[in-house]
Amino acid sequence: MAKRTEGVAAVERALSILLCFEEKDRVLSLAELTRRTELDKATVLRLARTLALDHFLVRTDDGAWRLGPALVRLGTYYQSTFSLGRAVEPILERLAQATGESAALYVREGDSRVCLFRHDSEQSIRHHVRVGSLLPLNQGAPGHVILAYSGEEGELYDQVRSNGFHHTFGERDPQVASVSVPIFSGERKLFGALAVTGPPNRFGAEAVESYLQALRFASARLTLDLGGDPTFFGPDILDQDPDLPVRVE
Repeated sequence: MAKRTEGVAAVERALSILLCFEEKDRVLSLAELTRRTELDKATVLRLARTLALDHFLVRTDDGAWRLGPALVRLGTYYQSTFSLGRAVEPILERLAQATGESAALYVREGDSRVCLFRHDSEQSIRHHVRVGSLLPLNQGAPGHVILAYSGEEGELYDQVRSNGFHHTFGERDPQVASVSVPIFSGERKLFGALAVTGPPNRFGAEAVESYLQALRFASARLTLDLGGDPTFFGPDILDQDPDLPVRVE
């Protein structure tokens, strides 16, 4: 597991103030900022005043704090330079290399799922779906993951949400097995499903567990790029080596 590079404490404390805001929070009191950051009140006040100098925070008339316009400017810059394809394709390539199986990103399109991006396995026997292909939502691990995190009811979908993933063996095609996890944007808003697929004989219990480690890391990276919260996949998920695990033969 790769160790996280040591950060600058003052910078990390200042960022912790910005990052403790959630979508529902219009303003936060000094006491609430102190509680959420677990810093002392004097430190929070000093950092908040510093952030306000460059408009990252704004102090309201009643002494509370809200996010400032400098963040809107930076967000606009991020959106103008962000390319989904440039973010997804290298991650799919590394995922396919780590697992030895084909990797794909699916999103919902009405009552179907569409393959938005894909990187094929280099193995001679592999699963292949064309980018743009429409597949059923109610068959295959990615479809069930999309349904589960779209609020579908039922025991199956409760189990998917409880596990945080789903895997199938020959459900849509007897020659195909798949393991899938969700990808989020914003405040746990479902974006799509990431999956690795291949022949069922390469998806034994040990292999599935190995693939899940790589999938969770990849989904956490994409979730972060999309503005979501990667800690859904584990509090230290992004500290692990992205090249692990090595595929199980």
